[in-house]
Amino acid sequence: MTSVSRLTLLFPDNDGELCKSVPKIQFIKPPLRRFFYTGIMSLFQQIEEAKKQLQDVVMATPLSKNLNLSNEFNATILLKREDLQTVRSYKIRGAYNKISTLTAEEQEQGVICASAGNHAQGVAYSCKLLQIKGKIYMPKTTPKQKIKQVKLFGENYVEIILTGDTFDDAYAAAIAESTKNKMAFIHPFDDEKVIAGQGTVGLEILESYKKPIDYVFVPIGGGGLASGLSEVFKHLSPQTKIIGVEPEGAPSMQTSIANNKVTVLDNIDKFVDGAAVKQVGKLTFDICKKSLSDIILVPEGKVCTSILRLYNEEAMVVEPAGALSIAALDFYKEKIKGKTVVCIVSGSNNDIERTAEIKERSLLYEGLMHYFMIQFPQRPGALKEFVNDILGPDDDITYFQFTKKNNRETGPAVVGLELKNKNDIEAIKTKMNNKGFEYKYLNDKLDLFNQLIG
Repeated sequence: MTSVSRLTLLFPDNDGELCKSVPKIQFIKPPLRRFFYTGIMSLFQQIEEAKKQLQDVVMATPLSKNLNLSNEFNATILLKREDLQTVRSYKIRGAYNKISTLTAEEQEQGVICASAGNHAQGVAYSCKLLQIKGKIYMPKTTPKQKIKQVKLFGENYVEIILTGDTFDDAYAAAIAESTKNKMAFIHPFDDEKVIAGQGTVGLEILESYKKPIDYVFVPIGGGGLASGLSEVFKHLSPQTKIIGVEPEGAPSMQTSIANNKVTVLDNIDKFVDGAAVKQVGKLTFDICKKSLSDIILVPEGKVCTSILRLYNEEAMVVEPAGALSIAALDFYKEKIKGKTVVCIVSGSNNDIERTAEIKERSLLYEGLMHYFMIQFPQRPGALKEFVNDILGPDDDITYFQFTKKNNRETGPAVVGLELKNKNDIEAIKTKMNNKGFEYKYLNDKLDLFNQLIG
């Protein structure tokens, strides 16, 4: 420790008399000359301390009314724009708060984390700001764009280690390295200092907006942001309902709360990568099960629709987890009429190479993209007949895969159709039946669909 002080504090006892209590209160001078308190504090007090710790580090992101969403839902919809943060997500808050409050000895030893996304960038940037060394373990499958961003924010202060094929592989390797070399492991969510840092989002919301807030929609991955934010509102705006939002394919917090214990999911859909975890934290579970008013599961396709809409209507580029809270509004549209609602836009680290997949998932969810395996007669004009007699003027073939089979009257073709009106699909099926086209509808045969389409 650089400097340690002991203070004697006076607290009233149960009879109203003053009694002496002597907790240890430590004042430590980290590299950026910040002083912090390490006595026994409530989580809310830690969040208040974190705000001081972060005041020259993070951007106080805008809380702005969105006119399109407000008009659509007949409500006041406010967006908390954490996608505009320096590292393009709220994760810098928790990472910096944790690392900056380590002891001088711990900082000298260096820090370590495992992440393939926003947490890695937050840790990397914190290491650069605090001028301490860090190791970041990432799966070998991590996209090059994300590796590049981590290098950008960490510069020469971080070392990136690519290991294993999954996050679990990278996590296990990071824990082993942390134990071996006595390096502080920076958990992405299940740590009080990390939770406290994320909770400063809630303080900023209430500082920015002085009128009553009825609902806050917050994305949940491991639960760090939801835990910190709900703790703030419990103390400063207890009438506000906190609605957690998870991707339908990774309902880890909802499942855990339903089971009344932290539950590990066997399989998850990793598409909403910023919020798709198999297991929430023990600390975050305990907080969320008491503080959340509800948890909504949003289909991944609905998330994709929201991503595209935000880009087209608002010129906002958000990652799938960043769109979760906005995508959830449709499922609460009757309850939020006439209410004031805050949606946390948690991040914008989206890879442009995912655009085609995002559009595809959106069209499938909206009922505008349909795939068939059709037995085409192996004769000239069969495809022309299909186009002229089966499809409408606004229907489009976006996928066609056919291999001619010798000595066969028919050959299978996988056909993808994009429609302008989702109700037209039944008419197309009827026409195919009437014209004698044998087919299998692939949208509701997921195993076959994934094998053929990917």
